[in-house]
Amino acid sequence: MKVWPVQHAKARFAELMDTCLERGPQLVTRRGQQAAVLVPMRQRQRLAQAAKPTLKDLLISDIARTELQIPSHDKRRPRAAHLIA
Repeated sequence: MKVWPVQHAKARFAELMDTCLERGPQLVTRRGQQAAVLVPMRQRQRLAQAAKPTLKDLLISDIARTELQIPSHDKRRPRAAHLIA
């Protein structure tokens, strides 16, 4: 991954984008500190899809089970049983 100081990235943005599309993510720095990454759209979409939890992850997660609010059952009125003939 090539490193681009923000001044160069601004002045040569078309080159930055072309390099990103041809070679992958490009790092932009500000005052020597990592500030941003330019990523091709296809790679960003793959990353976003991979970040979504699967149904299996949700079912085995403690967080998923504790956040489910189940209303209490009203014991004063029993439910009617329906028979299928």
